[in-house]
Amino acid sequence: MSKKWYNYIVSIDDAGQNVESGSQGSPSSKSAAQSIAEIASTIAAEPQFTTPVSDPTSFEEIYKAAEIPPAAKGYSILKVSQMLESEHLRNLPSDVKKSSILVALDAAGVELKDVIQDAIRRDRALDTYERVQQRAVEELETRKMKENSDIQAQIDKYLTEQRAKIQANNDEISREKERVTGWRLKKQQEEKKIAEAVGYFVTENPITTGDVSATPSPSKVTQHS
Repeated sequence: MSKKWYNYIVSIDDAGQNVESGSQGSPSSKSAAQSIAEIASTIAAEPQFTTPVSDPTSFEEIYKAAEIPPAAKGYSILKVSQMLESEHLRNLPSDVKKSSILVALDAAGVELKDVIQDAIRRDRALDTYERVQQRAVEELETRKMKENSDIQAQIDKYLTEQRAKIQANNDEISREKERVTGWRLKKQQEEKKIAEAVGYFVTENPITTGDVSATPSPSKVTQHS
């Protein structure tokens, strides 16, 4: 992946410049890429975070937790980045920016490789912390998916139980309706038998043999002397 600091400070061109000195190199001199690789090999691939990071949005806190050592004479890659974006250099050509930075570092007695080491340390700290956050997200997802699965199982169990109760209630209603219907048929048979017996003695039969919701007619009983 291309790094902004790499593009500004290191140029792999036909001139074969050496990254540490910035001077013209001989055909046998190291390429910029080789020099960068050697510098990178001296730095731990994955820094250890000795303290927790309370604010992930604070890169300074991440650098501090990764114990990145102070830059030589304050010339960190962040300072170099600020210099490159300053009003004095912002609009200049890239090669002029590079030369200006190299002159400033030389005047301060700071080696370019120290700045690049600082850049690599910060970059690896950020990459490592990104992996830490990714692992934390994956672990959270695993826990929450398990929790969601348990909740869904409880919901499914509850719904199954409640549906069973609903079905049981409906079955009970059906059974009771069937019972009442059967009883009503027997009742009507009983009432018919009573009505037939009473019919011998009255002009209008007071016995109801239909639905109980029907309004009964007033009875008239024949008086016998």
